[in-house]
Amino acid sequence: MQRPTTYTVDEAQKAMEIFCAYQERCHYEVRKKLREMRMIPQAIDHILTQLIESNYLNEERFAKAFARGKFRIKHWGKNRIVRELKFREISKYNIESALKEIPQQDYLDALDALAKKKMDSILERSVLKKKKKLVDYLLYRGWEPHLVYDKVNELMP
Repeated sequence: MQRPTTYTVDEAQKAMEIFCAYQERCHYEVRKKLREMRMIPQAIDHILTQLIESNYLNEERFAKAFARGKFRIKHWGKNRIVRELKFREISKYNIESALKEIPQQDYLDALDALAKKKMDSILERSVLKKKKKLVDYLLYRGWEPHLVYDKVNELMP
């Protein structure tokens, strides 16, 4: 069955309720989806308001779930999480709240485990090149530079 090219406000709202119930979403993602459905700006605002009032959409809840998930599953550092949340137009307050979801000791333990695992997989013989590859990898994943350099120097003096 082919998707209709136009939607009523009620149809679009039902679709967005399903979209938001499946997993946590942010306003940016819902707004983008509604634009793809060719909804007019007034309808988008109305639907967003309804989703927020019925608690389908909550940016703080989204930010916290996003930060926890990306840290635990993808082992991203705080810099990468912040960058991705900013891309999704999440407020500074919600970003700070989300970062508090990551316990500091778990964060440091994850960095240690990730650095050791990556170090063992780097086949480079030169210590300097091995250090550089490890540093580049950890920085790309969003770990803070001071933590990365301390960890690399600790593992490869």
